[in-house]
Amino acid sequence: MSDLTNEIVLRPRFELSLNTELDRLKQIFDDCSEDPFMVKRLDEHIYIRFKKKSTTFWTPQLHLELTSFEKGVSKIHGVFGPNPTLWTFFMFLHFGVGTLFLILAAFAYSNYSLGKDITLWIVGMVFLIIVWFSLYAFGRMGKEKGKPQMEQLKTYLRKLVSDFKRV
Repeated sequence: MSDLTNEIVLRPRFELSLNTELDRLKQIFDDCSEDPFMVKRLDEHIYIRFKKKSTTFWTPQLHLELTSFEKGVSKIHGVFGPNPTLWTFFMFLHFGVGTLFLILAAFAYSNYSLGKDITLWIVGMVFLIIVWFSLYAFGRMGKEKGKPQMEQLKTYLRKLVSDFKRV
């Protein structure tokens, strides 16, 4: 598992290959229960979260997907991320700002081609660019605040799969 050194991504990903059958790996996640973690498994999807008493606004979760395409080898694809509701809202804001930017750009172009003043439209577009960068900075700040708990999730996963040999 990498040490998540990529500083650009807001939702770090990793892949882990293990020498084990998929059913045995699923059983490990069915039987694990340790404070402060809550583990839920839905078929090949596993969600490792912190229990309610340990969560903050920035608390990350770990989503794992188990796959196996050859006998005796299973892969874990993992994604660290915020609460899905928070992530959806965050993406909604990004797409909303992007859409408004395009609308203002269309009005600015229309007014420019008609020879009218476009100062107001340009000011609005600059404002939206500032909002866009602020949202990105806000996301980065959240990632930094959640990093200690992300490390806890990573350590817990390593502990769970420590009995299996890596491929």
